[in-house]
Amino acid sequence: MYAHLAAAQMAPSVKFEDSSRDFIEPCAEMDPNRSGHLQMARSGNGSRGQKIDLLTNHFGVNFTSKSQHFFQYSVAITYEDGNPVEAKGIGRKILAKVQETYQTDLGSKHFAYDGDKTLFTVGPLPNNKLDFSVVLEDMSCTRSNTSTSDANTKRLRPHNQSKRFNVAISFAAKISMQAIQGALQGKETNDLQDAVRVLDVILRQNAATKGCLLVRQSFFHNDAKYFSNNHGGFHLCRGFHSSFRATQGGLSLNIDVSSTLIVSPGPVIDFLTLNQEVRGPSSIDWKKAERTLKNLRHKVYPSNREYKITGLTRLPCRDQTFLWKQKQGNGETKEVEVTVYDYFTKHLEITMRHSGGLPCISVGKPKRPTYFPIEQCHLVSLQRYTKAPTIFQRSKLVKESVQKPQEKMNVLNNAIKDSGYNNDPMLQDCGVSIGSNFTQVEGRVLPTPRLKVGNGEEFQPRDGRWNFNYKKLVEPAIVTRWVLVNFSARCDTKRLISDLIGCGRMKGINVEPPYKVVFQEDPDYRGAPANIRVQKMFEQMQSELRKEGIEGKPKFILCILAEKKNSLVYGPWKRRNLVEEGIVTQCIAPTPKINDQYLTNVLLKINAKLGGLNSLLAMERSPRAMMPLVTQVSTFIVGMDVSHGSPGQSDIPSVAAVVGSREWPLISKYRACVRTQSRKVEMIDNLFKPVTDENGKPVDEGIFWELLFDFYTSSGNRRPEHIIIFRDGVSESQFDQVLNIELDQMIQACKFVEENWEPKFTVIIAQKNHHTKFFQAESPGNVPPDNVPPGTIVDSKICHPRNNDFYLCAHNGMIGTTRPTHYHVLYNEIGFSTDDVQELVHSLSYVYQRSTTAISVVAPIMYAHLAAAQMATAMKFEDNSETSSSHGGITTSEAVPVSPMPKLKVDVASSMFFC
Repeated sequence: MYAHLAAAQMAPSVKFEDSSRDFIEPCAEMDPNRSGHLQMARSGNGSRGQKIDLLTNHFGVNFTSKSQHFFQYSVAITYEDGNPVEAKGIGRKILAKVQETYQTDLGSKHFAYDGDKTLFTVGPLPNNKLDFSVVLEDMSCTRSNTSTSDANTKRLRPHNQSKRFNVAISFAAKISMQAIQGALQGKETNDLQDAVRVLDVILRQNAATKGCLLVRQSFFHNDAKYFSNNHGGFHLCRGFHSSFRATQGGLSLNIDVSSTLIVSPGPVIDFLTLNQEVRGPSSIDWKKAERTLKNLRHKVYPSNREYKITGLTRLPCRDQTFLWKQKQGNGETKEVEVTVYDYFTKHLEITMRHSGGLPCISVGKPKRPTYFPIEQCHLVSLQRYTKAPTIFQRSKLVKESVQKPQEKMNVLNNAIKDSGYNNDPMLQDCGVSIGSNFTQVEGRVLPTPRLKVGNGEEFQPRDGRWNFNYKKLVEPAIVTRWVLVNFSARCDTKRLISDLIGCGRMKGINVEPPYKVVFQEDPDYRGAPANIRVQKMFEQMQSELRKEGIEGKPKFILCILAEKKNSLVYGPWKRRNLVEEGIVTQCIAPTPKINDQYLTNVLLKINAKLGGLNSLLAMERSPRAMMPLVTQVSTFIVGMDVSHGSPGQSDIPSVAAVVGSREWPLISKYRACVRTQSRKVEMIDNLFKPVTDENGKPVDEGIFWELLFDFYTSSGNRRPEHIIIFRDGVSESQFDQVLNIELDQMIQACKFVEENWEPKFTVIIAQKNHHTKFFQAESPGNVPPDNVPPGTIVDSKICHPRNNDFYLCAHNGMIGTTRPTHYHVLYNEIGFSTDDVQELVHSLSYVYQRSTTAISVVAPIMYAHLAAAQMATAMKFEDNSETSSSHGGITTSEAVPVSPMPKLKVDVASSMFFC
């Protein structure tokens, strides 16, 4: 049955026969009326492990309001001419003016405004419909639609230019405040999410009144003490995340240190020279500069007025002209064409050093622009920098943002004291007060799983770490028919080969001598485009091997790169090997001094890529396995992730990667399938893809079938009875989509094979992007508390009041404060107990073949992430983030054709090429 479908799809002209099974035609029709899948509730807490007292950055909330409801109102703001106000940031100023001017009409009520089209009050306003008119005196940054014809008068207007706005407030809905009372008792009601949203809007308004930059629920102060060093025109700005959370222990306020990248304020020229790492204005790439500057705000001196940059002029300042309405002696005006340079130097008598030969800053609408000499323009503070930093910049930023546990606790203690939340008038109206102490929780430290290495040796890692000193790999591959290529790196290749062979012998992996020729890059091509360098290297390699009488391609290539990070050769090299040649390859950028640890790490990757295993869980091949639902029933483990590229990249497709386990009962080996899909789409849409082949037969070309078939053929022609899905990168609002879009596709893929085949599914979400941290409550002596020990798990008090979730710190946090992974068990048809699920997740953090440490998230998810990243690099998607008109995280949404992901060669498709 299964084999019959496999043969039809994998090789239409060849039948794959399985004598133990009858051939069954696949069923292409699905029941459209099938009911949706519902998220499961918590079935109990775990009990395994040693108890540990912890503190967490959740602060208790008290609620004493006598009011019954929040009232929600819609807000419409227009200019005098009736046109809607679309400029960002001005809404809060207008609503603050309304509250100041019309206190009596508002019934002396405070309100929380979300900055857009909604406000909330405690209790109703006097009327369901209210209309106001207010005047703001300083309107320099509301709309920058200055035209060329009246540019002079615009620039010379008094700074206290005023503008009138109309504000319409109308009733929209009531939200019960009793949901907050229920949350304090650990109960979740239908209105809770809406009520918590109101409280979060109050926090955002509190920060906005202090002049903070708001990024969702994170707030950043305009204070240099929170800024890092300058990194190419931008700083790391440290702020605070603050949000209310409904938990088993009641409502809590979660406060954490947060960070974002901001543009360095100051002269635009200084920013560009730093950003492009050039010595002066004459070396600036102006096309790149225009993309970087677009939509940033700047002030023009000496007027001190603020505008948004829309572009740069094509002509230099000394040649760029505009029509100046010059006043005549009789009071009339005359249009005179004048250059921007002459206007500023002669009419305004401003001395400029650089601007004559440089482009002008353009503001306003494209058909009615206003021009300013770039020298007079200064970027304002607290603007997000949305271009992705380089790997080197990212490394420096990580080091600057590191905070050890005690330091982070001190910072958070000061943050809650300085927040002034208990003095906020809206929170007082709500009857909400916030405690000042970290919440105490009870955790457990799970027992470390036993691992198996070579010669039948078993051991138990300590502190989430181990090594291969005096140990051998459990299933070593043979490194044979391999070559060494060097892309212009300074490296003693002869010694590298000798040391690699020697280290392999110590670890039990047979590294045969490579083909005797070491392929050094031709110096004439060092400066050529990367794809040409790769092409020439292959031509040289093939030619030399033929001269040596060696037929066929190598089975493995070790590639030495000159650059440790950001190598331009890496992507084209991977694509050529994986997509065109079908050769397993490992890239390295060795330092002059190579030690045994470095060589061991390289060998771990090579062994995994060539089909070997470095270590495995003792239970994977034990007759007395501790997890029978996985090791004694054929179980398929899947990891899923979608990569969307860096912020601001508007034209790059998203990359969906799914990995599936193979060779059951192993749960340490995986195969990956990677596809592209529409940009910024999180749900994977190619898991099930029924099509008709050239013979008119229905086949499934989806991701899930490809991995299912690999599991089947590698596991002794067994179909999985249990399927465990680990999904990364989705928010709580997308959980239902995971169940009713992605899980549904996987069920359809199974029923496509056979209508009556119904494997049992368990679906688990992993989240790293949250703000809950744990700290040890006690430490010996006067030593500051260290990170929580690896294996620390929390599934009570601060977890969801209804859903089945838990936090796990599987790894040993060596740098900064450990961030736990937040797991949500959405679906559990298999019937795992709470302890079994937690043990499985913990164990899967120890099967990552690239390292000798437990990792922070289960290995299948990490592999999916690696596969997506590597294939995106191999496709060499052009980084069009610089062409995006996005700042502050907003991008255009025009449909962009999605380039298909190239298929891997059969020789490498089932390998762990992503290791």
